[in-house]
Amino acid sequence: MAIAVKICGINSDAALTAALTAGADMIGLVFYPRSPRYVTPAQAGALAAAANGRAELVGVLVDPDDALLETILAAVPLDLLQLHGDESPARLNEIRRRFGVAVMKAIRIAEAGDLAQAVPYRAAADRLMFDGKAPTSLKGAMPGGNRVSFDWAMLKGREVGLPWILSGGLDPDNVVQAIRASGAGAVDVSSGVEDAPGHKDPRRIAAFLAAAKQEGKATPSWLAQKSA
Repeated sequence: MAIAVKICGINSDAALTAALTAGADMIGLVFYPRSPRYVTPAQAGALAAAANGRAELVGVLVDPDDALLETILAAVPLDLLQLHGDESPARLNEIRRRFGVAVMKAIRIAEAGDLAQAVPYRAAADRLMFDGKAPTSLKGAMPGGNRVSFDWAMLKGREVGLPWILSGGLDPDNVVQAIRASGAGAVDVSSGVEDAPGHKDPRRIAAFLAAAKQEGKATPSWLAQKSA
């Protein structure tokens, strides 16, 4: 099975170079000011220019309004918007219609019942992300990037209805296990390849990609995936 890999939270030339050199399929740019991985539209535009089409560019946002989206998309040629807040299916449809950019909705998972949250988005999103849901006891939790995982086996064999990507608590040591347990065709990592919050470690990036690709050479074929 081919595996696609997204390295999220890229915020420096060094991190971008490490991800592209190791073969990342997707580069995540975080536009959430509370995140240690935050980039301004101008910074993201420079990183996008340096990427020069070698990977899909994903903008990570939390409940963005139209003004913010206009500012970002004027500066950065994003291929995909990853929405990590409380955006409704109606809001996703509105964004897709107004801005003409594909949308991926992040669904936060702690238990099997949480998977039902994805159903209303099947007709509104282009892709889905299943991410670990931070417990209420976790102080300072972000909408994502908390290094929180869930029982990956909940996804195995499940009809999702859209291409989907697995996220939450992944790192070079557990990514192969996560792929095999979930049946994921694509994986996402951020804090799991850092040596400090917001600082990517090139060695961990390379190790993550090498481990994921043991399951098959990463290609865009995961976009045709309909179920695990």
